[in-house]
Amino acid sequence: MLSYVLPLIIGVLLIGYFAGKPYWREYQRNKIRRLPFKKEWRKILQQRMPYFRQMPADLQLQLKQHIQVFLAEKNFIGCNGVKITDEIKITIAAQACLLLLNRKTDYYPQLQTILVYPRAFVKEQNKQNADGVHYTQNMALSGESWDFGKIVLSWQDTLQGAEIPDDGRNVVIHEFAHQLDQENGKANGVPILGRGHSYKSWSAVFSAQFEQLKHQARTGTPSLFDYYGATEPAEFFAVASEVFFEQSQQFCHEYPGLYQQLKQYYQVDPVLW
Repeated sequence: MLSYVLPLIIGVLLIGYFAGKPYWREYQRNKIRRLPFKKEWRKILQQRMPYFRQMPADLQLQLKQHIQVFLAEKNFIGCNGVKITDEIKITIAAQACLLLLNRKTDYYPQLQTILVYPRAFVKEQNKQNADGVHYTQNMALSGESWDFGKIVLSWQDTLQGAEIPDDGRNVVIHEFAHQLDQENGKANGVPILGRGHSYKSWSAVFSAQFEQLKHQARTGTPSLFDYYGATEPAEFFAVASEVFFEQSQQFCHEYPGLYQQLKQYYQVDPVLW
């Protein structure tokens, strides 16, 4: 009899564990959100993140709560001599959590570790030329998002991206936009959209603007978007996300349809900040 009952008990316990895990995790997160935000952390926010000073009070509170959860759940590892400090963690977490405001979020569920290098790091990449010949090339990168739980960032580029909030370039926003894109598989420029947001409309608008950027890159025509966004749809989504938060006025004026898609996705309107 025991041989039948024991597996049944174990099965019930496992079902209860997996069914209750999301509720327990949210309970723990709510406890973290209710903790006082440290004064020294607020000072870092004010010094390192100009966005914070411009945001409405309710979004400032949300951002601080998100930062607290983010820091509790993610690991930071310094590479090539970088010593992880509160300044590094808060500066990165604040910019990453900017993408989570006003939305139901699981805090980048696939992400476990942020690797921080002192400056741009060199990576060997496999390339293919127009004739189909494969070759390797060393590339200096300021950031990289991996689809198996890691993000790599240059601290020097992270600081520059935070200090200049209106140049349309922010490596943290870029790489964490990739993480959002990767939540439903390999990054392809189509993240998981919220209820009422049409994938058909998203694809139509993004595809048209992506093709336009490719044409601008080929012809050298000036664009609000970095030409790097023309390499593939995933990069265009990440580049557009940078510009959405950093050059919202010009973005909204020049590309109103695309701006509305990102406004609906991110559930914020930086034009009003």
